[in-house]
Amino acid sequence: MARDLLCAVDVGTKSARAGIVTPDGQLLAKCETPFSLRSEQPNHAEHDSEEIWRAVSAAVREALAAAGVGAERIAGIAFDATCSLVVRGEGGRQLPVSPSGKSHWDTIVWLDHRAIGEADECTASGHEVLGFIGGAMSPEMETPKLMWLKRNLPDTWKAARHFFDLTDFLSWRATGSTARSQCTLTAKWTYLAHEDSWREDFFESLGIGDMLEQGSLPAIAAPVGSRLGTLTPEAAAELGLDTSVVVGAGLIDAFAGALGVIGGFAAEEIDRHLALVAGTSSCIMGMSPRARPVSGVWGPYYGAALPGLWLFEGGQSVTGGLLDHVIRLFGRGLEADAETHQRIIARVQELRASEPDLGGGIHILPDFHGNRSPFANPHASGVVSGLTLDDSFDGLCRVYWRACVAIALGVRHILDHLNAHGFQIDTVHVTGGHTRNPLLMELYANATGCSVSLSETQDAVLLGTAMVAAAASGLHDDLTAAAAAMTRPETRIPPDPAAATRHERDYRIFLRMHEQRQEIDRMIQSTEI
Repeated sequence: MARDLLCAVDVGTKSARAGIVTPDGQLLAKCETPFSLRSEQPNHAEHDSEEIWRAVSAAVREALAAAGVGAERIAGIAFDATCSLVVRGEGGRQLPVSPSGKSHWDTIVWLDHRAIGEADECTASGHEVLGFIGGAMSPEMETPKLMWLKRNLPDTWKAARHFFDLTDFLSWRATGSTARSQCTLTAKWTYLAHEDSWREDFFESLGIGDMLEQGSLPAIAAPVGSRLGTLTPEAAAELGLDTSVVVGAGLIDAFAGALGVIGGFAAEEIDRHLALVAGTSSCIMGMSPRARPVSGVWGPYYGAALPGLWLFEGGQSVTGGLLDHVIRLFGRGLEADAETHQRIIARVQELRASEPDLGGGIHILPDFHGNRSPFANPHASGVVSGLTLDDSFDGLCRVYWRACVAIALGVRHILDHLNAHGFQIDTVHVTGGHTRNPLLMELYANATGCSVSLSETQDAVLLGTAMVAAAASGLHDDLTAAAAAMTRPETRIPPDPAAATRHERDYRIFLRMHEQRQEIDRMIQSTEI
């Protein structure tokens, strides 16, 4: 029987998902398995990478069963994951990244902000590599996390033999290959893919000059979609596959989503298209044939998704998480679960029928976990203006709606920033959990003035990762060909001109609130107490 199917694995913040995908991009089945996220103190978040691998294995086996196919049908597998840092020692043993010293907590999660001070030091260095990450280092990247690790857990640093981005850990666990993806190294480790080089003086100036050797990091990154090898007997048994399955060099999860929704436009004017990969946080990603450095926007990263193209990434930290937070903060004990979200969304729609400018006196800056773009300020905080003593359910609905407006205005802010630097973005391709929120989907069109495109695929992140597996296994000639062949049809939502005036007012207030917050921050910083 021909090997004519692909397996894609997506590892998020709290679960692993696996999908079985056809060479034309149809998702036959997907399954999800949860794993733990620990936060033992503020700004700390950790995973157990072995628990993640067990979740991956369970999800793959369940997806195969749900699709009704055997291992002999799978040609290739690839992994995407969050940009979390995995630390392993001699023989691959787990090493602690937690102050508690428990070795199974060996992964610093992407959203962990323990290294915010180290990120500031990186930015203050003014080094040339900063020009390829938007001019400022984020604590969500790996360099500051490694600085923190060496300073605070020196025994772990000395015992380390491998530093992995989570995607590369999964590939290593599957094949034994210590290759690292060009996507992960370029986007999160300051590897300069357009030069095929590291700037070691940058690490030396920060006190981690031994990072490359200590972490067994390669001199050259593996192109996305390249063949890393086949599954080891142990990995094949755990995944329910066989040792003929080819493993491709994978991506960070948001990059996989971008590949899944805009990768098929590589032969067109791809720099008119933007991917909005929106779930717990929002990643705003695009590609261009030319390097276009933009302050406050990560990148440009060469070949981080498709060969020959530069990728840029803006973002909003914890957008889906903000809506959960609004429910917990104003919901008088309500759980921030899917049922509560749907109940609020339905009531918002009812209220708007009689109150078109619902909650119009409430204005929010959504930077409750810092501002990724366009300010690249992890110290930024959220602002809510216009609150009253209304603690009813309808009061919660008004704040929730205005938080949705704020999230959409934040996307417009980033789009305006990009277009002011030479882009001409007019189409936003949305994927991720936000597609299940009709309020956000309406607002992404109306508040930005762009057309919003929704792919018919049930999961663009899994689709992008399946494209990687297709290229590595030879089901398509290369990654560009795979993206063109596997991109699914879309439905477009045009902006409503009738909403433009109201959102223009909201946007002016939004920008003014940013100015006011920055002024307040300066006043606080300049005041000696």
